[in-house]
Amino acid sequence: MNKVAVFPGSFDPITTGHESIIKRALPMFDKIIIAIGVNALKDGYFSLEKRKQWIEKVFSGEKRIEVKTYKGLTVDFCKKEKANYILRGLRTSADFEFERVIAQMNRSMNESIETIFILSTPELSAIASTVVRDILRNEGDASKFVPSAIRKELK
Repeated sequence: MNKVAVFPGSFDPITTGHESIIKRALPMFDKIIIAIGVNALKDGYFSLEKRKQWIEKVFSGEKRIEVKTYKGLTVDFCKKEKANYILRGLRTSADFEFERVIAQMNRSMNESIETIFILSTPELSAIASTVVRDILRNEGDASKFVPSAIRKELK
């Protein structure tokens, strides 16, 4: 049986924090599906297509990573993709409390899915897509907060 993990998020945009979590998790899994969730209640800052392209570019050399989009519940997406793990990064204790509740609810909906938490490295713990978007909206330089493969496209 393959160990398949889903790493869900909006990735609006993908950050060096996301990149680090994915690279550090890769040795644990046969495949990681980076799943860009579509939220009907909010528009993304970057288009869904652009976010998908960027993530594919960042991980272009890694055959064990797939990038997909989905709507609905993450546990339903996991079932469809035959993934038994949800991968989540934690930056702060507030992240842990929020993610713990979601993990427990996901587990109650589907007992075969386990959530795996990976702590961010200290130097990346302050980086959040929300902050990166705010820097970009205000014409600041966010290049050091996004993967090197897409830095030029954000300028």
